[in-house]
Amino acid sequence: MHFLQKIRPAFTSPLYRRLIRRHMQLFVGGLSYDTNETVLKDTFENYGKIVEVKVICDRVSGKSRGYGFVRYSSEAAANKALKEMDGQLLDGRNIRIHYAHRGGSKELRVRPKTLNL
Repeated sequence: MHFLQKIRPAFTSPLYRRLIRRHMQLFVGGLSYDTNETVLKDTFENYGKIVEVKVICDRVSGKSRGYGFVRYSSEAAANKALKEMDGQLLDGRNIRIHYAHRGGSKELRVRPKTLNL
């Protein structure tokens, strides 16, 4: 195999795709416990094509935990929804929106070791 065949363009790398997806998925907090995925989808589809909608529910009771996620097919749609919907009323509650992320990086989760003198 020629060495150039091993090189992938930067825009096809897994890291690049992960960074782009990060700006296509929104966290939606402050949801009413009555807000379901249909309501969330109907509200957010005005800003672009939605790939996935998820309201997080309690495993035992099955009731909403008050937050969810909306993933768009484009970064532009997610950005527009974020700008226009953050702080708006949905089912009687002011919702907060920001780009979704996965609990922080490993570097941030590692506790510094204490030095015993």
